[in-house]
Amino acid sequence: MTKTPVGRKLGQRVKKGKLKASSRRWLERHINDPYVQRAKLEGYRARAAFKLLEIDEKHQILKGARRIIDLGAAPGSWSQIAAKVTSSTEDDIRVAAIDFLEMAQIPGVKFLELDFLDPTAPDKLMAAVGGTPDVVLSDMAAPTTGHKKTDHIRTMHLCEVAAYFAVEVLAEGGHFLAKTFQGGTEHDLLAMLKQNFRQVIHIKPASSRQESVEMFLLAKGFKGRKAGNDDEADHAEDDAPEVSG
Repeated sequence: MTKTPVGRKLGQRVKKGKLKASSRRWLERHINDPYVQRAKLEGYRARAAFKLLEIDEKHQILKGARRIIDLGAAPGSWSQIAAKVTSSTEDDIRVAAIDFLEMAQIPGVKFLELDFLDPTAPDKLMAAVGGTPDVVLSDMAAPTTGHKKTDHIRTMHLCEVAAYFAVEVLAEGGHFLAKTFQGGTEHDLLAMLKQNFRQVIHIKPASSRQESVEMFLLAKGFKGRKAGNDDEADHAEDDAPEVSG
Protein backbone atom coordinates (compact mmCIF):
# COMPACT_ATOMS: atom_id res chain seq x y z
CA MET A 1 0.00 0.00 0.00
CA THR A 2 2.82 2.40 0.66
CA LYS A 3 5.14 1.73 -2.28
CA THR A 4 6.21 4.71 -4.39
CA PRO A 5 4.75 4.54 -7.90
CA VAL A 6 6.81 4.53 -11.04
CA GLY A 7 6.18 7.75 -12.93
CA ARG A 8 7.07 11.39 -12.45
CA LYS A 9 10.47 11.98 -10.89
CA LEU A 10 10.24 13.13 -7.29
CA GLY A 11 12.10 16.15 -5.93
CA GLN A 12 10.92 18.63 -8.56
CA ARG A 13 11.11 22.36 -7.89
CA VAL A 14 8.58 25.01 -8.84
CA LYS A 15 9.95 28.17 -10.41
CA LYS A 16 9.51 31.24 -8.25
CA GLY A 17 7.61 33.35 -10.78
CA LYS A 18 4.78 35.27 -9.14
CA LEU A 19 3.92 32.61 -6.58
CA LYS A 20 4.17 33.39 -2.89
CA ALA A 21 6.75 31.32 -1.04
CA SER A 22 4.05 29.47 0.91
CA SER A 23 2.11 28.67 -2.29
CA ARG A 24 5.27 27.47 -4.01
CA ARG A 25 6.12 25.15 -1.10
CA TRP A 26 2.59 23.70 -1.14
CA LEU A 27 2.75 23.12 -4.90
CA GLU A 28 6.17 21.45 -4.67
CA ARG A 29 4.95 19.17 -1.89
CA HIS A 30 1.86 18.30 -3.91
CA ILE A 31 3.57 17.42 -7.21
CA ASN A 32 6.29 15.45 -5.39
CA ASP A 33 3.82 13.49 -3.26
CA PRO A 34 4.00 9.80 -4.29
CA TYR A 35 0.36 9.27 -3.33
CA VAL A 36 -0.75 12.13 -5.60
CA GLN A 37 1.15 10.51 -8.46
CA ARG A 38 -0.18 7.06 -7.64
CA ALA A 39 -3.75 8.38 -7.55
CA LYS A 40 -3.31 9.72 -11.09
CA LEU A 41 -1.82 6.45 -12.29
CA GLU A 42 -4.61 4.35 -10.78
CA GLY A 43 -7.48 6.64 -11.74
CA TYR A 44 -8.48 7.95 -8.32
CA ARG A 45 -9.62 11.53 -7.93
CA ALA A 46 -7.50 12.23 -4.86
CA ARG A 47 -4.69 10.78 -2.75
CA ALA A 48 -7.30 10.27 0.01
CA ALA A 49 -8.23 7.01 -1.74
CA PHE A 50 -5.16 5.36 -0.24
CA LYS A 51 -6.14 6.32 3.30
CA LEU A 52 -9.36 4.32 2.93
CA LEU A 53 -7.65 1.46 1.08
CA GLU A 54 -4.93 1.23 3.72
CA ILE A 55 -7.44 1.19 6.57
CA ASP A 56 -9.55 -1.40 4.79
CA GLU A 57 -6.54 -3.60 4.05
CA LYS A 58 -5.94 -3.98 7.77
CA HIS A 59 -9.48 -3.81 9.17
CA GLN A 60 -11.65 -5.22 6.35
CA ILE A 61 -14.42 -2.68 6.80
CA LEU A 62 -15.56 -2.81 3.17
CA LYS A 63 -15.63 -6.58 2.79
CA GLY A 64 -19.13 -7.74 1.88
CA ALA A 65 -20.63 -4.25 2.14
CA ARG A 66 -23.85 -4.02 0.14
CA ARG A 67 -24.59 -0.32 0.62
CA ILE A 68 -22.35 2.59 1.64
CA ILE A 69 -22.93 6.25 2.55
CA ASP A 70 -20.06 8.70 1.98
CA LEU A 71 -20.18 11.98 3.91
CA GLY A 72 -17.99 14.87 2.77
CA ALA A 73 -17.40 13.01 -0.46
CA ALA A 74 -15.87 15.58 -2.84
CA PRO A 75 -13.87 15.13 -5.00
CA GLY A 76 -15.00 11.52 -4.85
CA SER A 77 -12.13 9.06 -4.37
CA TRP A 78 -13.86 7.26 -1.47
CA SER A 79 -17.07 7.09 -3.50
CA GLN A 80 -15.12 5.53 -6.37
CA ILE A 81 -13.96 2.76 -4.04
CA ALA A 82 -17.43 2.38 -2.51
CA ALA A 83 -19.05 1.96 -5.93
CA LYS A 84 -16.54 -0.72 -6.84
CA VAL A 85 -16.83 -2.83 -3.68
CA THR A 86 -20.65 -2.70 -3.68
CA SER A 87 -20.93 -3.34 -7.47
CA SER A 88 -23.18 -0.27 -7.58
CA THR A 89 -24.57 0.66 -11.00
CA GLU A 90 -26.84 3.33 -12.42
CA ASP A 91 -29.63 0.73 -12.50
CA ASP A 92 -28.99 -0.41 -8.94
CA ILE A 93 -27.60 2.45 -6.84
CA ARG A 94 -25.87 1.23 -3.68
CA VAL A 95 -23.77 4.27 -2.80
CA ALA A 96 -25.02 7.68 -1.68
CA ALA A 97 -22.61 10.60 -1.28
CA ILE A 98 -23.01 14.14 0.00
CA ASP A 99 -20.95 17.33 0.04
CA PHE A 100 -21.70 21.04 -0.09
CA LEU A 101 -18.99 21.24 -2.75
CA GLU A 102 -19.68 20.31 -6.35
CA MET A 103 -18.57 16.82 -7.41
CA ALA A 104 -18.39 15.34 -10.91
CA GLN A 105 -20.65 12.34 -11.44
CA ILE A 106 -19.40 8.85 -10.60
CA PRO A 107 -21.20 5.86 -12.15
CA GLY A 108 -23.19 4.02 -9.50
CA VAL A 109 -23.10 6.89 -7.01
CA LYS A 110 -26.07 9.09 -6.16
CA PHE A 111 -24.54 12.44 -5.21
CA LEU A 112 -26.31 15.13 -3.19
CA GLU A 113 -24.80 18.62 -3.39
CA LEU A 114 -25.97 19.59 0.07
CA ASP A 115 -24.59 20.45 3.49
CA PHE A 116 -24.82 17.37 5.72
CA LEU A 117 -25.94 19.63 8.57
CA ASP A 118 -29.06 20.51 6.56
CA PRO A 119 -32.02 18.97 8.46
CA THR A 120 -33.23 17.24 5.28
CA ALA A 121 -29.89 15.58 4.52
CA PRO A 122 -30.26 12.31 6.52
CA ASP A 123 -33.60 11.37 4.95
CA LYS A 124 -32.38 12.30 1.46
CA LEU A 125 -29.29 10.14 1.91
CA MET A 126 -31.32 7.15 3.03
CA ALA A 127 -33.66 7.54 0.09
CA ALA A 128 -30.69 7.84 -2.27
CA VAL A 129 -28.83 4.75 -1.04
CA GLY A 130 -31.91 2.57 -1.47
CA GLY A 131 -31.64 0.52 1.72
CA THR A 132 -29.84 0.15 5.03
CA PRO A 133 -26.10 0.90 4.72
CA ASP A 134 -23.45 -1.48 6.00
CA VAL A 135 -20.79 1.26 6.13
CA VAL A 136 -20.91 4.98 6.84
CA LEU A 137 -17.78 6.90 5.83
CA SER A 138 -17.05 10.49 6.74
CA ASP A 139 -14.12 12.53 5.44
CA MET A 140 -15.83 15.75 6.50
CA ALA A 141 -13.74 18.61 7.85
CA ALA A 142 -14.83 22.17 8.54
CA PRO A 143 -13.20 24.94 6.48
CA THR A 144 -10.13 26.04 8.42
CA THR A 145 -9.99 29.41 10.13
CA GLY A 146 -6.30 29.33 11.05
CA HIS A 147 -7.17 29.04 14.72
CA LYS A 148 -6.28 25.47 15.75
CA LYS A 149 -8.69 25.17 18.66
CA THR A 150 -11.61 26.53 16.65
CA ASP A 151 -10.84 24.27 13.69
CA HIS A 152 -10.60 21.26 15.98
CA ILE A 153 -13.94 21.98 17.65
CA ARG A 154 -15.73 22.53 14.34
CA THR A 155 -14.42 19.35 12.75
CA MET A 156 -15.12 17.33 15.89
CA HIS A 157 -18.71 18.57 15.74
CA LEU A 158 -19.00 17.15 12.23
CA CYS A 159 -17.50 13.87 13.44
CA GLU A 160 -20.03 13.72 16.25
CA VAL A 161 -23.01 14.44 13.99
CA ALA A 162 -21.79 11.77 11.55
CA ALA A 163 -21.41 9.25 14.40
CA TYR A 164 -24.95 9.74 15.65
CA PHE A 165 -26.22 9.44 12.08
CA ALA A 166 -24.33 6.16 11.69
CA VAL A 167 -25.89 4.75 14.85
CA GLU A 168 -29.33 5.68 13.55
CA VAL A 169 -28.96 4.08 10.11
CA LEU A 170 -26.32 1.30 10.09
CA ALA A 171 -27.14 -2.35 9.66
CA GLU A 172 -26.14 -4.62 12.53
CA GLY A 173 -22.48 -5.58 12.14
CA GLY A 174 -21.75 -2.45 10.10
CA HIS A 175 -18.86 -0.04 10.46
CA PHE A 176 -18.30 3.71 10.85
CA LEU A 177 -15.13 5.53 9.78
CA ALA A 178 -14.65 9.27 10.26
CA LYS A 179 -11.94 11.89 10.05
CA THR A 180 -10.96 13.46 13.34
CA PHE A 181 -8.03 15.55 14.54
CA GLN A 182 -5.23 14.86 16.98
CA GLY A 183 -6.05 16.62 20.20
CA GLY A 184 -8.57 14.20 21.52
CA THR A 185 -11.95 12.84 20.60
CA GLU A 186 -14.67 13.99 22.98
CA HIS A 187 -15.15 11.60 25.89
CA ASP A 188 -18.94 11.50 25.46
CA LEU A 189 -18.61 10.61 21.76
CA LEU A 190 -16.17 7.79 22.48
CA ALA A 191 -18.42 6.48 25.24
CA MET A 192 -21.41 6.48 22.88
CA LEU A 193 -19.47 4.63 20.18
CA LYS A 194 -18.10 2.04 22.60
CA GLN A 195 -21.63 1.42 23.80
CA ASN A 196 -22.85 0.80 20.25
CA PHE A 197 -19.88 -0.87 18.54
CA ARG A 198 -17.72 -3.86 19.40
CA GLN A 199 -14.42 -2.05 18.80
CA VAL A 200 -13.45 1.64 18.65
CA ILE A 201 -9.94 2.72 17.65
CA HIS A 202 -7.97 5.68 16.30
CA ILE A 203 -5.84 5.23 13.18
CA LYS A 204 -3.28 7.34 11.35
CA PRO A 205 -2.58 5.64 8.01
CA ALA A 206 0.85 5.96 6.41
CA SER A 207 -0.76 7.79 3.48
CA SER A 208 -1.83 10.59 5.82
CA ARG A 209 0.87 13.27 5.71
CA GLN A 210 3.07 13.14 8.78
CA GLU A 211 2.75 16.87 9.42
CA SER A 212 -1.05 16.63 9.29
CA VAL A 213 -3.01 16.51 12.55
CA GLU A 214 -5.72 14.36 10.98
CA MET A 215 -6.52 10.91 12.29
CA PHE A 216 -9.39 8.53 11.66
CA LEU A 217 -11.86 7.19 14.17
CA LEU A 218 -13.00 3.65 13.36
CA ALA A 219 -15.97 2.01 15.06
CA LYS A 220 -16.33 -1.65 14.03
CA GLY A 221 -19.18 -4.08 14.45
CA PHE A 222 -22.35 -2.12 15.13
CA LYS A 223 -24.28 -3.94 17.85
CA GLY A 224 -27.65 -2.98 16.42
CA ARG A 225 -30.50 -0.89 17.67
CA LYS A 226 -32.65 -2.02 20.56
CA ALA A 227 -35.64 -4.23 19.82
CA GLY A 228 -38.66 -2.21 18.84
CA ASN A 229 -36.74 0.38 16.82
CA ASP A 230 -38.74 0.91 13.65
CA ASP A 231 -35.58 1.48 11.64
CA GLU A 232 -34.65 -2.21 11.92
CA ALA A 233 -37.75 -3.21 10.00
CA ASP A 234 -36.49 -1.22 7.03
CA HIS A 235 -33.55 -3.58 6.42
CA ALA A 236 -34.70 -5.83 3.60
CA GLU A 237 -33.81 -9.52 3.73
CA ASP A 238 -31.82 -9.36 0.49
CA ASP A 239 -29.69 -6.56 1.96
CA ALA A 240 -28.53 -8.52 5.00
CA PRO A 241 -25.02 -7.39 5.95
CA GLU A 242 -22.05 -9.57 5.07
CA VAL A 243 -19.38 -7.34 6.62
CA SER A 244 -16.45 -8.61 8.65
CA GLY A 245 -16.51 -7.69 12.32
